Amino acid sequence: MKIAHIIGLIVIAIAIGVIVAVVGDFSSYETFATAKAMPGSQLHIVGQLDKSTPSEYDAQKDANYFAFYMNDKSGEKCKVVFNGTKPQDFERSEQIVLTGSMVGSEFHASNILLKCPSKYTNKSEEISEFKAKS
Repeated sequence: MKIAHIIGLIVIAIAIGVIVAVVGDFSSYETFATAKAMPGSQLHIVGQLDKSTPSEYDAQKDANYFAFYMNDKSGEKCKVVFNGTKPQDFERSEQIVLTGSMVGSEFHASNILLKCPSKYTNKSEEISEFKAKS
């Protein structure tokens, strides 16, 4: 084998290693307990809005401060702070995916992704009820 072939194989092996490492970091959702154990690390956390606790947003006072409480997939409740505007239809969301890190006892989100209720949910329920009556 020529040296150029060996160098090419080494470069390909390194590229594959980097791709596997990057995909491994973003492939799973973590919990608030994991975030507390790894402060400062960028993590993805999935959960639901805790509707029993009011959210904090006052556009007149500070339009770039939004805080709320969320329960992660294990049921742990934590305060979330987002430096941005409150997303539209936030209270109607079924699921929330946060990207950010833990700062003290608060999770500081850099990105919020909402999964809102499907507009087809009621229609599929109506169809299944119709089929059951037939």
